[in-house]
Amino acid sequence: MLKPFISDALMESTTPIFYRTKAGGKGVGYDATLLPQVAEVYLKFRDACLREEGKVPKQFSHIVAAADTLMRGLANVGIIALVDEATGYQRDRARDALEKILEAFIAKELLPWVPTFPDAYYACLFKLRGLQYPRDTVKKPQYFGHITNDIIYKRLAPAVLEELKKATPRDEKGRHKHQLHRRLTEDVGHPKLREHIASVGTVMKLADSYDHFITMLDKTHPRYGETGQLALIGESGL
Repeated sequence: MLKPFISDALMESTTPIFYRTKAGGKGVGYDATLLPQVAEVYLKFRDACLREEGKVPKQFSHIVAAADTLMRGLANVGIIALVDEATGYQRDRARDALEKILEAFIAKELLPWVPTFPDAYYACLFKLRGLQYPRDTVKKPQYFGHITNDIIYKRLAPAVLEELKKATPRDEKGRHKHQLHRRLTEDVGHPKLREHIASVGTVMKLADSYDHFITMLDKTHPRYGETGQLALIGESGL
């Protein structure tokens, strides 16, 4: 099932690397830079499944979710930090890694408002919640903000929602004075947000109900802190 998405270069590069462990024993592993390529195989597989069948085979869902989380993490932290975490150096790097993510995503100054959430996003949300989409002025239920925090910001990058809330002042009624996305950086934060909104929109269109949508979203874009385990080449029918 996965072979059509594996390049010849990837297959040829999966040579094991032998090394000596801290305890003095012998170990075997693979070049860490292969991880993004392996993850990309699963994401291409996911996209093809969603286009052709509307869902990812159950036995691959946790792997696809892990691959998506890995790729989003690599875009900002880097593979070396993730390898260090797996090998026991996370105490030294975890704080620095999170700071790098937030620095890349959170703008130091409030940015001008630009159209970010398309009408199609809200139209799908109205439909999934069983509500009539307004024909004239789109007046959204207040709880849509909580839903957007869950399906968009909590799944965008680690700790980004919390940092956006801290950076956005509130009015006397306790509501944020500005849209959260106005504190995202132009070079990383906004592009990643738009990309995520588009992907979530695809899942929305494929969902039969709101519960079905959340189930699929949890598999394709899990909240940070709710990740699966990524299988390597040679596993799961690759």
